Amino acid sequence: MSTSASGGWTVKALGKWDVVVAGGGPAGCTAATAAAQEGKRVLLLEAMGALGGMGTLGLIPSWCPFSDGKQIIYRGLAEKVFTASKKGCPHVHPPDDLSWVPINPEYLKRVYDSLLEEAGVEVLFFTMAAGVKLDGERMTELLIANKGGLAGVQADVFVDCTGDGDLCAWGGAPWEKGDVNGEMQPATLCFSLAPVNTYHYQHGSDTSRNAVKDGVDLSRYTRLGDLHLCNRITGPDTVGFNAGHLWKIDGTDPRSLSSAMREGRRIAAEYRDALAEALPKSFGGAHLAATAPLMGIRETRRIMGDYLLTIKDYLARKSFADEICRNAYPMDMHTARNEISAVLDNKLNIMTRFESYKPGESHGIPYRCLVPRKLRNVLVAGRCISTDRPVQASTRVMPVALAMGEAAGVAAAHACAKQGETRAVDTGALRDRLRQRGAYLP
Repeated sequence: MSTSASGGWTVKALGKWDVVVAGGGPAGCTAATAAAQEGKRVLLLEAMGALGGMGTLGLIPSWCPFSDGKQIIYRGLAEKVFTASKKGCPHVHPPDDLSWVPINPEYLKRVYDSLLEEAGVEVLFFTMAAGVKLDGERMTELLIANKGGLAGVQADVFVDCTGDGDLCAWGGAPWEKGDVNGEMQPATLCFSLAPVNTYHYQHGSDTSRNAVKDGVDLSRYTRLGDLHLCNRITGPDTVGFNAGHLWKIDGTDPRSLSSAMREGRRIAAEYRDALAEALPKSFGGAHLAATAPLMGIRETRRIMGDYLLTIKDYLARKSFADEICRNAYPMDMHTARNEISAVLDNKLNIMTRFESYKPGESHGIPYRCLVPRKLRNVLVAGRCISTDRPVQASTRVMPVALAMGEAAGVAAAHACAKQGETRAVDTGALRDRLRQRGAYLP
């Protein structure tokens, strides 16, 4: 380890890896695992103290569907993680269930830990990406910050799984954010209530927005907005909630995030009180057991890549010669602030605002969506790949993130043999290797 002075700051040189992955959410975990399984030396950087992102530290209570209505389509490492995670909720769903399966977040943390340990990935927790160094359009070094101070890590290929496309944006790749006015989907701070009378919750309660809307005086619960109220049993006498909306939050702005965390905790407490009043047999004895340490951000930057996946592609169920996974999730665009009244009046269902797929239908995601413009040795995976805004509302969820992460990891390994050049990857060979690994690429 050597050190250098940069602008008056001491920056340590930690060394060089074949592949460095920034972000330990679903996409980052499968990207790092796949690259290591392909024989590469891999470093994964995670800002928090556990892997899994929204499925663990974000307290998302359930997986989005893993099927296209007929069969599982998020396969390979995605299916491996999903199947392993079910063992953490044996009391809730049958083993063959593929839709809205609950998540035990503590169990899922260990699933990811084991996955990366078995692959031989080096993981640094509590480590933030802080800047990049470029040589033309090549990223040569990533500046990180942790309890060891500032350090630089080098790699042949970098994979940006930060969710916000931080590395790509800092490296000069073009990006878009929000709609034409800059408005983004609302954020949510998930939470858990316990102990809940889960028998009555399952057999005698209606936990839809109408149960709260009709059961309490909403003038006393001013933070509940459009009554966004998704929930699942996540453990014995425990119900996890993806509930509440925070508008005008920018996940790339530290001040905005800080404010959102405070308000999110207030929303969670208000929901506990409203549920206890509206549904006392289920929630009357419950307390606010936990709020997530990670804010649920649905939308920030979309990194512009060599191909832009559009709503026309989605509606056409389009296939691509270089597709690296399939996706069937609806375009799940959450309530804009000016739509609250329509939702409360049951005039708008956010899950059906766009055309839905029929069973067995899906669309492809091309490799080019993972290749940022103006960067030669960087890939991106997760909710910030190259799409338009409506399609991002579909591709942002965890099952497809797991699938595209594995593809990015294998592609990164292939690029290492091409001096890190991601555009030199043979997509035919990449797709063949992904199929060998179990990917669904019909």
